[in-house]
Parts: sequence; structure tokens; C-alpha cells
Amino acid sequence: MSYQGTLFTVSAPSGAGKTSLVNALVESIGDIKVSVSHTTRAMRPGEIDGLNYHFVGHEKFLNMVSNTEFLEHAQVFTNYYGTSKQWVADTLAQGTDVILEIDWQGAQQVRRQIGSTVGVFILPPSRETLLKRLTGRGQDDESVIKARMAEAESEISHYVEADYLVINDTFDQALTEFRAIVLAQRQSLEKQQQKHQNLLQELLS
Repeated sequence: MSYQGTLFTVSAPSGAGKTSLVNALVESIGDIKVSVSHTTRAMRPGEIDGLNYHFVGHEKFLNMVSNTEFLEHAQVFTNYYGTSKQWVADTLAQGTDVILEIDWQGAQQVRRQIGSTVGVFILPPSRETLLKRLTGRGQDDESVIKARMAEAESEISHYVEADYLVINDTFDQALTEFRAIVLAQRQSLEKQQQKHQNLLQELLS
């Protein structure tokens, strides 16, 4: 019984601070990686292929869909995004945990295929804080902000589908709680049996 990593899906409305928490988590503990999605959108200045995304053409992406190479995929406006099934499987098989930053629909797709997936949902501490974070970017007009708030409300309604809920009020506290979720999963009976099979056999011999 080889040690398998745990697959985590992390969902949140825009403005909840999901990416900052995920980045801080990965920097603070070992043996965990964030999946790099495939996308058909154009590379933006400063982005690196294979680091930010795997940039591919529409034809190649659709061929990958036909070959069932994605654990989940979605179309956002005119572009496609998807998570490599093989990369996730290989990384988990190496005993490394994997994080998918993903919306609730993608999280549903993933859980249907991998039932042991652990869902984490990150929420802002209040509606006012969420609005402030969305408007604090200073890049969008009022109609865009309203649309984002409506989208955020729709996303938030799916928090009940997750296994764990983290409220991102004070960042350090939210990070501590997020770390606790990952570390608790690693200490579960199933994971410890996988990791320490020889020791357990020795102790019981």
C-alpha cells in the first residue's frame, strides 16, 4: 500500500484572497504542489508557459478533451481551461499533495471522478469587505463591480459542498487554519497506515 498524496480543491468568490492563501500555504509546508492548468487564452506580459499556465491552441485543447486527458475543464467566454488528469495522478502517486484552485463547478467535476478529494472553501469576513476588495483594485467601473458581486454571491452559495470552510478575515489566522486542514489530512488513519506500513507491522509482530 503505497503512500498517496491528497487532492485538495480550493474554491472562493473573487476577492476572498484564495490565491494569496494558496501561495503562502505552499511556501510554508513541503510536499504540496499547485496544479498548472492548460488554457487556450493568449499569454500575458510577464507570464511563463508551464509556470502560470500551459498555453495551447484551441485545436490541441479540444483534442485533449476528446482523449479525456482532463480531470475537469471549462469554457470561460471564448477560452478553455483544463486540469491535466495524468499530471494530477502522477503527482499524487509520488506522495505529494495537490491543490486545484477551481470554481465550484470544477470542484464538482473533480469530486465525481476522485471521491477522496478534500474540498476547501474560502470566504471573506463580510459582504462589505468583499465589496471593498473588489473595488479596491481601482480597475473596473460600477457595472463591472456589480456583475462581479452577483457572480460572487452565486459562487458563495456553493460553500456547503465543501468539506472545510475558512473565513479570510485576518490573513495569518486564515493561513493557520488552512495549514491545519492540510496537516490534519496527512495525520488521518488511512494516510498514516500508508506511510508507516512497515512500522505498524513491526510493532504488531
